[in-house]
Amino acid sequence: MRSIAAAVPLALCLAAPAFAADVLQTHRVAAALANEAVGAAVASCARQGYAETAVLVDADGVMQASLRGDGAGIHTIDSAHDKAYTSVSFKSDTTALVELAKTAPIAVFTSKLPDLLLAPGGLVIKIGNEVVGAIGASGAPGGAFDEGCAKAGLDAIRDRLK
Repeated sequence: MRSIAAAVPLALCLAAPAFAADVLQTHRVAAALANEAVGAAVASCARQGYAETAVLVDADGVMQASLRGDGAGIHTIDSAHDKAYTSVSFKSDTTALVELAKTAPIAVFTSKLPDLLLAPGGLVIKIGNEVVGAIGASGAPGGAFDEGCAKAGLDAIRDRLK
């Protein structure tokens, strides 16, 4: 009986590496950091006189944090979300996707799928090469301004993404 009891832990130790290969290790942006990023994005736009909404999604496209700035239109909630969702879905900033759409037929595919928006203002968030989320911003008078505000949000947390 003792030999069986001693053999079980040994067998489990030997089997552990096989189990570990079946489990993916991923990273997530913590809630506090996500809230800080959307707050910084909205504040950056507010300083410029823009009523902005910012949304941060995780690697699966699930909303992690959202902040609708004072005076931001109701439509900005959906468009900020959709920019972030598009960015994380394609693992690319939306400005790059807009440029790609000029030469490749990706717009055909994106028009059929829900929650995708080919418009500047969505930035992918990475730790090394791993995509851990995206931030989207909407409400400024143009996509380049939205992207700048999203960048301010990402810059506010970038040094803590490890």
